[in-house]
Amino acid sequence: MAVAETLSGQCLCGAVKFKAVLAAMEMAVCHCGMCRRWAGGAFMCAECASLEFEDERALGVFVSSEWGERLFCKQCGSSLVWRTKDRAHVAVSIHALDQPSAFTFTGEIFIDEKPSNYSFAEDTQKLTGQQVFEMFAPKEA
Repeated sequence: MAVAETLSGQCLCGAVKFKAVLAAMEMAVCHCGMCRRWAGGAFMCAECASLEFEDERALGVFVSSEWGERLFCKQCGSSLVWRTKDRAHVAVSIHALDQPSAFTFTGEIFIDEKPSNYSFAEDTQKLTGQQVFEMFAPKEA
């Protein structure tokens, strides 16, 4: 799929501003317990081909697992980005982008951790946590 246009975004207070080139104009949702606690609900995100911050002084990084980290604004607390430590996989919050309605909702991950008190109407690809881990597992030569 062709690389999408460059979109701009920021945190709630504007201290962290960025430009993101998205892999596609598609949105996915993560239902894992860490994302729900961090984002205050399901984390709605888009995969980035590249991400550039205007000024990183207000950008906080929280190492949330042995392979992942979460980026946030140190001033207002906005949840902004989830990425792998090697930065091979970067997902930006669509709600931090200036055009959150521009995305097609295509997938849900950690569907096995989704609380039973909400559901989305869209028909999406749904992956369990185990399926997600298998996608990221190192391939044997």
